[in-house]
Amino acid sequence: MDRIASTAILVVTAAGGMIGGAALLRATRVEAAATQAVFRIPAPTFQAPEAAKRETAVFAGGCFWGVQGVFQHVRGVSSAVSGYAGGDRASARYAVVSRGGTGHAEAVKVTYDPRQVSYGQLLHVFFSVVADPTMLNAQGPDRGTQYRSALFPQSPGQRETAERYIAQLGRTDAWRRPIVTRVEPFKGFYPAEAYHQDYLTLHPDSSYIRRNDLPKVAALKATFPALYRSAPVLVSGRGTSGQQDR
Repeated sequence: MDRIASTAILVVTAAGGMIGGAALLRATRVEAAATQAVFRIPAPTFQAPEAAKRETAVFAGGCFWGVQGVFQHVRGVSSAVSGYAGGDRASARYAVVSRGGTGHAEAVKVTYDPRQVSYGQLLHVFFSVVADPTMLNAQGPDRGTQYRSALFPQSPGQRETAERYIAQLGRTDAWRRPIVTRVEPFKGFYPAEAYHQDYLTLHPDSSYIRRNDLPKVAALKATFPALYRSAPVLVSGRGTSGQQDR
């Protein structure tokens, strides 16, 4: 990410092991993800009221493997599902979305308890460790509108919170380039194919995961220790292996 040189730096190492059969982070596997600089941005100054005991939010920030993997480690999140948002049901298939032009973004639907973590805090996590909001139709090595940075509010309160936070961040000097994250109308969310679910946890040795996504989980732990939990909340206990890496 194109971040200012004066950002505070803290070096962390991903911890690891096996808990309940779920693969966790292991330092010996984390090659390029072995260290991660902490990036500090201000928390939202506005949060719309959240009355329900369970809320949902939809985030798009590049490849959904990493987005899902980060939110699965956030306390208060009960579910994080990879999928597609922004287009129609008929085109919500990986082979089609990957061509671009469907209107879909790779996205993650997060279900959370606002008594434990608010939408504003999830936004804080998103902009701090999940996505570079200055990359237009791209994240990391991935290019195309399906990898855009976007928010799909589920309520007027979420929309106001998101729009006001983006405006707030735009007044800081956290990035050299302007924020291009879009706040888009929610047209529906369509879960991705089974082999995409829990991909970060199930494939920690994937070169793509090591380079691009494990550093995000390490940054979550370092930047938000009170929100981090070591055991991820998974969509399922097992997934399909043998799929090609990105």
